[in-house]
Amino acid sequence: MSTISRIELFHVSIPLPAPFYPSWIPGLPQTENNMTLIKVTTKDGVTGYSAGPAMGRERQGLGELLGPYLIGEDAIDIAGIQQRLREVSYLGWSNYWVEPAFWDIKGKLAGKPVYELLGGKAQKVELYASCGEIKSVAARVKEAEARYEEGFRTIKLRVHDFEEQVDITHVEETAKALQGRMKIGVDANQAWRVALIADAPLWDLARARRFADACADAGLVWLEEPLPMDGYDDLSALVEYSRIPISGGEIHSAGLPELKMMIERRCYDIFQPDAIFTGGIAQTLEVARLCRQHGLLYTPHTWTNGIGFAVNLQTLLASGFAGEKALEYPLAEPGWTVAARDAILETPFMHDHGTLEAPTAPGLGFEVDRSVLKKHGHCFFKMDKKRLVWYSLRHRGLKVSREINKARKRRQREQAGRATD
Repeated sequence: MSTISRIELFHVSIPLPAPFYPSWIPGLPQTENNMTLIKVTTKDGVTGYSAGPAMGRERQGLGELLGPYLIGEDAIDIAGIQQRLREVSYLGWSNYWVEPAFWDIKGKLAGKPVYELLGGKAQKVELYASCGEIKSVAARVKEAEARYEEGFRTIKLRVHDFEEQVDITHVEETAKALQGRMKIGVDANQAWRVALIADAPLWDLARARRFADACADAGLVWLEEPLPMDGYDDLSALVEYSRIPISGGEIHSAGLPELKMMIERRCYDIFQPDAIFTGGIAQTLEVARLCRQHGLLYTPHTWTNGIGFAVNLQTLLASGFAGEKALEYPLAEPGWTVAARDAILETPFMHDHGTLEAPTAPGLGFEVDRSVLKKHGHCFFKMDKKRLVWYSLRHRGLKVSREINKARKRRQREQAGRATD
């Protein structure tokens, strides 16, 4: 048993080199790469990291919920950690982005990358350049040409206009300019519509069908998120109708149960759950297994930060799908650069002519750059066993604290006994 001895949470805000305008949040000039970072330390001194994207400091009170649930638990009992996080979610917090930190610990203790621990093998991964902004056709073609010169052979465009013909023209003209030199996908960003700042278009099945036809005629190879994420009937109907594959499934925070239902209903041809959102590595791998069983493809969404990219790279390598479809590589210069995306890491995930070698370091395959964390991060929560005792005494009193501690120790002994039977 590798007991969790300390939990630390950090607000991290890394400045971008230029404003970035994400297509999925119209009107937002994003100037920082924000995340909540968790550092888990075991009694024997092993550390694990993970991070969830953030708008700001919305997770300020999370530590007082997570700390008591996790301190004293077995860090490498992934099923147990999943259960604790499930219990936390009953109170309205879905934080499966925390789970990969425990895989990081488990891999480090075993001296293996997580994908190897899970039966995967080291192999070169093909990447696709994932654009993140709405642009004119001329600017998009210029961007695509730059990615082609760098070695990418697949690119994903973004469309998000109220006028249907504007979106159709965008894919048609871009495909015509590239003359078949690159495979092209397109993301309509309809699964999770955000109209917080500027208004955003909302597609129905009829528009999605017309756009799918236009994409097929233009030679595109997939259409992503063309309908609301919970429009299950329409998604299934579109998949049956479309001449090109339909993809999605990146942020279904209900995790495996919902995605399993969507696989069985064939809501997508290509499922792209992001382990940061969709139940952690454990549940996402089960989604990949079900995709294989049902003759569907899996490749993860990775657009969060460098740690999120690392987590999903490990998950893809463990899934057996690496090599069957390219992995998303977020890149939208001049704002969303690799250096800004991966700034929290000692070594950014730099591509080599549109490919990436599998990491070989134990755990999730990265080290946190402590100088960057010190400069751009703020530790807003820290709990260890001593702090947990004081927390419990302050909030519950001595009698109740003793009763809780006794019941918890009894539960852990009983679980350990069942594990050895």
